[in-house]
Amino acid sequence: MDNDKYWIAFSSVVQADSKFILSLYNHFGDIEKAWHSSDLSEINGLTIKQAETFFRLRDKTNVEEKVNMVLDRNLNYITYEDKRYPYLLKQINNAPAMFYYRGDLEGCNLEKTVAVVGSRRATNAAKDILAKIIAQLNQTDICIVSGLAAGIDTVAHQSALQNGLKTIGVIASGHDFIYPTNNRELYRKIASGNGVVLSEYFPTTEPLKFQFPQRNRIVTGLSYGTVVAEASLKSGALISANLCLEQGRELMCIPGLISNPNTEGIYKLLKNGATLVTCAQDILEALGWEIKTGCEQMKLSLGDLPPEQKKILKSIELEPKSFENILSETKLDMENLLISLTELEMMGIIKQIDGEKYTVV
Repeated sequence: MDNDKYWIAFSSVVQADSKFILSLYNHFGDIEKAWHSSDLSEINGLTIKQAETFFRLRDKTNVEEKVNMVLDRNLNYITYEDKRYPYLLKQINNAPAMFYYRGDLEGCNLEKTVAVVGSRRATNAAKDILAKIIAQLNQTDICIVSGLAAGIDTVAHQSALQNGLKTIGVIASGHDFIYPTNNRELYRKIASGNGVVLSEYFPTTEPLKFQFPQRNRIVTGLSYGTVVAEASLKSGALISANLCLEQGRELMCIPGLISNPNTEGIYKLLKNGATLVTCAQDILEALGWEIKTGCEQMKLSLGDLPPEQKKILKSIELEPKSFENILSETKLDMENLLISLTELEMMGIIKQIDGEKYTVV
């Protein structure tokens, strides 16, 4: 705790970001010495104004008070010099000096982490496809990392929870603030043992605009690869994609309708060499992981279906169709068609939409 309290004190100082903190730590070789330093002139890249601002704010900071604020909130934390600090995260440029978290970090497999990023205003189609892909990882030890934001992030976390996967939510504020507020229950579910919610910011830090792109480097930095599900040409998701590449990690994209503005960034990334993802197996192959997924299991089970059911699936594989259209295309009699449709629905392979059309799940 002797050293930890100075890491906490540093993180509580406004304008003392991780890059600044680690510059001092690396220069002095000791976080306590860095906190009590009186001369920062020899530190490369540090301006006189930065040093003066730090000294002014530091002198107003009560170290013990800041530590008690963290302890009173029952927050866990890991500092840069802690042996538990995630290996992958330490490899990135501008790694966080420390982070505060709630949840079960030890229960998350940090050797199999995949980030998911995308539009806050994602289409239902993108959400459905992402949920399907994550469902194919059901009950594996893969950990889904995202930013607990609206849209794609929310679907990624929820789908992970629904399929028995651990998930890590990286927030862009201190733990006193949950943004968006609609995700309070999701925050609680993750932090109650289904994963981890973490932040590099002191608990009282409000969610400011510039902190969201900063947060993205941690989302991708914790992960062996990043999956992008919808991204316009000017979006936070595209920023995350570029961070992923800068960090030397695998970049993967889920395609969508070319008429959707939110896929313009996707197709730009695909043209530049990102891996195309339509199934969980694509993610595993890109990352070199050998795990039997729901995608493979589904292919095996579909191969065992009777001929009537295979005809139905072939009929609706490209687009949803009505009972009459399926009847016409498959040439099945009405009774056999009704029985086969009911059996496929009960197996969860197809479902009805709009009250009258059938589609593949």
